[in-house]
Amino acid sequence: MTDPYDPAADGAKMSFADAMSYGDYLALDRILTAQKPLSDAHDELLFVIQHQTSELWMKLMLHELDAARKAIAADQLQPAFKMLARVARIMEQLNSAWDVLRTMTPSDYTRFRSALGASSGFQSWQYRLIEFAVGNRNPAMLKPHAHRPDIVTKLEAELSRPSLYDEALRAAHRAGLVLPEAVLTRDTHAPWTPDAEVQAAWRTVYEDPEAHWAVYELAEKLVDFEDYFRRWRFNHVTTVERVIGLKRGTGGTGGVPYLRRMLEVELFPELWRVRTNL
Repeated sequence: MTDPYDPAADGAKMSFADAMSYGDYLALDRILTAQKPLSDAHDELLFVIQHQTSELWMKLMLHELDAARKAIAADQLQPAFKMLARVARIMEQLNSAWDVLRTMTPSDYTRFRSALGASSGFQSWQYRLIEFAVGNRNPAMLKPHAHRPDIVTKLEAELSRPSLYDEALRAAHRAGLVLPEAVLTRDTHAPWTPDAEVQAAWRTVYEDPEAHWAVYELAEKLVDFEDYFRRWRFNHVTTVERVIGLKRGTGGTGGVPYLRRMLEVELFPELWRVRTNL
């Protein structure tokens, strides 16, 4: 029988009394003690971890979206493409997470649902920031965060900036697309309104992509992101219906009917509608 392998023999550091370890670097003591279920139900830990990890992915998504927007505003499209590709892959991770949550049955959920009180994913301020950042801007959605002035400040600051779609259109204009001045100088607080001239401009790109390759690739990166985003919304409503049926959400929304309405929201409407005209 051979002696057990000792990684120290190959130079692996084995003592961390005076050095930063993996757990130190990742602050694992704080992360792994942040799960505090309020009931003794077995599946509540799954529910907590599902939502905490989703918030971590959303934090990274916001980091990437912010950098992508700045790059697009500076006409540095190639770095922005890499960041937007990463955002789409993050959405893929968030979509896969629903598969884990769907292992929770209605019976499992009812054992701890009352412990949630009025808390709901509807109140996720990071999700709201993502929606605002990419262009789905509804100032009424500030209301669930009114009890947290610091969060409202973040959301209002986001509304005061051009969205990802606004910056994409401005970059396309600088690259030679003809876009109306009213679109380029619009009030960014306001929700986006589909515009026929914007759709016509995208049609120019899609009819001759070789002449507008960078803008064409930017358009497809936006469509790729929204494709994954739509799948996330669909998975959300399907999971909710599978677990609670047509009950109202814990946060007071209509539950499944509300989520179904959200399926109709278009982030970049002209990029989807232009396909019909090609």
